[in-house]
Amino acid sequence: MRIAVTYENGEIFQHFGHAEKFKIYDIADGKIVRSAVVDTNGSGHGALAGLLGDIDVDVLICGGIGGGAQMALAQAGIKLFGGVSGNCDAAVEAFLSNSLLYNPDVKCNHHGEHHHDEGHSCGSHGCGSHSCGGSCH
Repeated sequence: MRIAVTYENGEIFQHFGHAEKFKIYDIADGKIVRSAVVDTNGSGHGALAGLLGDIDVDVLICGGIGGGAQMALAQAGIKLFGGVSGNCDAAVEAFLSNSLLYNPDVKCNHHGEHHHDEGHSCGSHGCGSHSCGGSCH
């Protein structure tokens, strides 16, 4: 199995469509056997799902992700675990132990009315139920 996580400085990057790097984990017998950080080389929203498909990723763990990207991942046969924040390695370990907290209905709609004016960011809740004011997609 191969797992990809949106990556920035060891943490899960919260905006799938703007991800510059993924950390890729190869899993065997329920354990991480190899990991590497790969650059997206400026691939944008539409190309990221194709990039992950090209390197045989089975699972994506990320923060906020828009509907179009979710559809592209589904078409590529990649299982999505969105709305996740925190350390990349810890998230993969949690996934492997069936204890990963994720949002099955994650959305990042930047056309809504809530704009995070209260001084918090989508990193704390993964943009699961409301918009990110144009910053997540």
